[in-house]
Amino acid sequence: MHHIGFMQGRLSPPVNGKIQAFPWEHWRAEFATAQANGFGLMEWTLDQDRLHENPLMTSAGRDEIRALMRRHGVRVLSLTGDCFMQTPFYKVGGAARQALLDDFQNVIGACANVGVRYIVVPLVDNGRLENAHQEDDLVSGLNQVAPLLQGGIKVVFESDYRPAALRGFIARLPETHFGINYDIGNSAALGFDPVEEISAYGARIDNVHVKDRVLGGTTVPLGTGNANFPAVFRALKHSGYAGNFILQTARAADGDHAAALRRYRDMVTDWLKAA
Repeated sequence: MHHIGFMQGRLSPPVNGKIQAFPWEHWRAEFATAQANGFGLMEWTLDQDRLHENPLMTSAGRDEIRALMRRHGVRVLSLTGDCFMQTPFYKVGGAARQALLDDFQNVIGACANVGVRYIVVPLVDNGRLENAHQEDDLVSGLNQVAPLLQGGIKVVFESDYRPAALRGFIARLPETHFGINYDIGNSAALGFDPVEEISAYGARIDNVHVKDRVLGGTTVPLGTGNANFPAVFRALKHSGYAGNFILQTARAADGDHAAALRRYRDMVTDWLKAA
């Protein structure tokens, strides 16, 4: 049974016009909104801005998160670490690099404390790997934090690498602790063939972001961009994918974000049945 969840903030008004940011004003209320709309799964978002104030990163905040999860029957099994993309440790050196790796270790500990299983590290936009040196530096930093990845926690990467390159990269890291977050929209924007991608590294996919984007362009409502959803869901099924699907979808133009997410969930349910 696949679980369809949503990216934290998607059931709240956008923050400063951004499609995605931690919803400081609404994060508590969003648990009740999720329950009211039949969502039992949420992916947390973590920004570099005010990182140490995020409720996930404080003891009192984690207590509150656990209480809200219990009260509303909403699990948080994954986290998107936009902080890692905003300030990538593998693009700086010295004390700055070590401080960011210390943050990474603290994030892992916080995730273990509330039951998060997957930490998404986006190697895209500001976090994209620009050369072999950065990739080597990323791998060496990951080897440093890997001992903390106990109890089934995995770091999963979103990447703009071509399929063969991504397969080569993930092969450098043990599958016990590292995997891939497949982002349907990002792949569509890059013009990649989902069948080629998923046949290259499908066994390493642990989490899936559901969104639609136009080729070379931005996020658009599901079914209006370049993503070939039937082909993606068929290929994932063929690869044996049994994980979650997280709606990281376009915001509602009319402000009714809950209705949009319910509609998108129904679309994904239909595609999964057809696959």
